[in-house]
Amino acid sequence: MTKVGRSYKQSDVDESWDAIVIGSGLGGLASAALLANMGKRVLVLERHYVIGGFTHTFKRKGYEWDVGVHYVGEVHRERSVLGQLFNHITDSELKWEGMGEVYDRIIFGEHEYPFRTGVKQFKAGLREHFPDAADGRAIDEYVDAVFAASKAARSFYAEKALSGVTGFLAAPFMRRAYLAHTRKTTWEVLRGITDNTKLIGVLTGQYGDYGLPPKRSAFAMHASVAKHYFFGGNYPIGGSARFAETIAPKIEAGGGMLLTNAPVDEIVVEAGEAVGVKLDDGRVLRAGLVISNAGALNTYGRLLPAEARARVGFSAALDRIEPSASHLSLYIGLNKTAAELELPKANYWIYPDEYDHDLNVERFTKDESAPLPVTYISFPAAKDPDFERRHPGKSTIEIITLAPWERFARWEQQPWKKRGEDYEARKAALSERLLDQLYRFEPQTREAVAYHELSTPLSTKHFTAYQHGEIYGLSHDPGRFEAKFLRPRSPVDKLYLTGQDVVTAGIGAALFSGYLTVSAITGRNIVMEALAETGMA
Repeated sequence: MTKVGRSYKQSDVDESWDAIVIGSGLGGLASAALLANMGKRVLVLERHYVIGGFTHTFKRKGYEWDVGVHYVGEVHRERSVLGQLFNHITDSELKWEGMGEVYDRIIFGEHEYPFRTGVKQFKAGLREHFPDAADGRAIDEYVDAVFAASKAARSFYAEKALSGVTGFLAAPFMRRAYLAHTRKTTWEVLRGITDNTKLIGVLTGQYGDYGLPPKRSAFAMHASVAKHYFFGGNYPIGGSARFAETIAPKIEAGGGMLLTNAPVDEIVVEAGEAVGVKLDDGRVLRAGLVISNAGALNTYGRLLPAEARARVGFSAALDRIEPSASHLSLYIGLNKTAAELELPKANYWIYPDEYDHDLNVERFTKDESAPLPVTYISFPAAKDPDFERRHPGKSTIEIITLAPWERFARWEQQPWKKRGEDYEARKAALSERLLDQLYRFEPQTREAVAYHELSTPLSTKHFTAYQHGEIYGLSHDPGRFEAKFLRPRSPVDKLYLTGQDVVTAGIGAALFSGYLTVSAITGRNIVMEALAETGMA
């Protein structure tokens, strides 16, 4: 793994830049690289000790894990816009490995429902378990609804790059079709298609990819995830560190820098214009543009100085949108290879016998001893054909479940890795519950587990500064999509936003947010320009 960036404390840093990007998630990296392509010197500032945001990897005891990238759809398709944008931003250096015929295995109790690659195969796989003619028609109608919502998204997000009179006049027309899909919950849409609650439970079995169960999530968000994987899942060869490794050289080639351990304390605003940032050591760095990849809540609620926050006036609007889900993630190291253990490439989504996701979440939220509402298991060592070269004789597994922030808030003020015996005991008990789920479906791993480590919402907050350790920014409920201020251009001149709050959750959305932000900055359609460069447009 190539080290990307350098420590702020060990670097000579110029006082002035063409642009400063706060945060090195994929949206921030893409924004910086696109500006570098235009001749701009860009400084990327990351509070963590690793570049990449939720695409970074970390190592312990000779093992390596990806913290936020588990699979990506669409990139393998020849005419895929997402695939072409990744080729553009990485100069085709980022390569992908397909996950095979089945990408997700949805499990309720003892019943397994495979999600198969390809729309026809996806439908056929479901019909094997739901052979009734009415269920078959419902499956067809569901897939049609997913495609309709995904198609309507294009103009909705394109409008976010517009401004001035053009944007004001175009907005109602460009937003209308998609809002028809965002204003209904996933449950409302599916319940309008079928009364088979088991089928609804299976169709929404990937809700963990956006963090909200069916009765709370906007159908449009569900549709974007479902459609994204209809044609199969893929994994970056070399692990998710390859995102930063393949994008950073563009930034540096333009005279830019990527600095770790560089938390930003405040965006500097003078005469209503963003002119730079103040780091937590008090140093001020100036720039002609400031781009925040730190999330809307952090940007408008913390990083802007008080006077600018009051003038912007988004606090009430932000208060109406809840943060997304927080989570536990168990990182497991094994002393045998994926091949030796016969680990699968497909992900597990494991649920209790009850097919009602909302009920399962509600029950667990009230009582930690209740069945885990969802257990997601990913096998990166099996997905990545380069893993064994980097880590011979070893493999890794990642297990994720939901975790209410309130259960960990009492340890919030205690330092990372020094939160006391009670905290460690809580983590140990939760780790055992997650391991039990793994051993239930992959019992051969029991004797090979050599190391495991649990991250909690406190870990996420420590490294990302998200208020409640959330992983998907703002919640993807229907109200979120009504918020017109969630766009690249801010009310503060020369300040822009990028990342998942500008678009939605997911790797594809994060990449697209970078193109959207630079389109808003330049007044050009950077997506179409990129596609033209790759020969697709």
